[in-house]
Amino acid sequence: MNMDLSVELMHATVQLEQPLGNGTRTVGTGFLISETAPDGRPRTVLVTANHVFKQMPGQVARIGYRVANADGSWSYSPQPLQIRDASGNELWTHHPARDVAAIVITAPAEFAKSAIPEDYLASDDTFTKYQVEAGDELMALGFPRGLAANQAGFPILRAGRIASYPVAPAKIFPTFLLDFSVFPGNSGGPVFMHNDARRSPVDASQAPQDVEFIAGLLTQQVELNNERLEIGIVTHAKYIRETIGLLDNPAAPVTMASTEPVTGARAASAEEAATPN
Repeated sequence: MNMDLSVELMHATVQLEQPLGNGTRTVGTGFLISETAPDGRPRTVLVTANHVFKQMPGQVARIGYRVANADGSWSYSPQPLQIRDASGNELWTHHPARDVAAIVITAPAEFAKSAIPEDYLASDDTFTKYQVEAGDELMALGFPRGLAANQAGFPILRAGRIASYPVAPAKIFPTFLLDFSVFPGNSGGPVFMHNDARRSPVDASQAPQDVEFIAGLLTQQVELNNERLEIGIVTHAKYIRETIGLLDNPAAPVTMASTEPVTGARAASAEEAATPN
């Protein structure tokens, strides 16, 4: 499937929010993945950071859908998203070792078409295959402090360079650093490589090919002595794949990597993520 991943992810990325009842709201970012249920039917999965849902105390969040109008304009139309049942039990699935959550949703038909195929999630060997390493540029989408790019509710697109080494394999290095200013509300947003021409690692004589894939999702920022260092922590897409697998098989094997984020890391969508309504 050929597509402009940055544009398609713009459509697939949504703001997640929950009013707190005191004139503020907790805000995070999520994105839609399309995959196939065990019965063969296509379905849409919302992916975000686990702490985004955890820090929403109520049963219902809001997901920021956008509707294209006949005149070329867009309307922002947030809809309710049930994240807990009446007893307070969580309705989403989360990875047991990493800050990743997934929940099957029923999106409006036009919006469901924007979901990114699961194949675009980086696999365990993607970074090695395409020789992705420190200094390479990745793109990120999100809603810093709940700010959207426009009244239509589209996410803000930014870029940063991989700031740590090594970055693979994911089972040993489950996260990597991105030179990127992180704000509350960015958590859960996709981090991806867009249209980067790379030569085949097997045959360097071949013409460069465009490489596009979702590398992971933003989960934390780095702070030292309460000072933001403008460094983000990205969790590898391998763990998104594993979390989606847990939707149908809670006993499915997962990777329990031992390496943890750097000292001083903190969630990019905590209490201070609350913004005025």
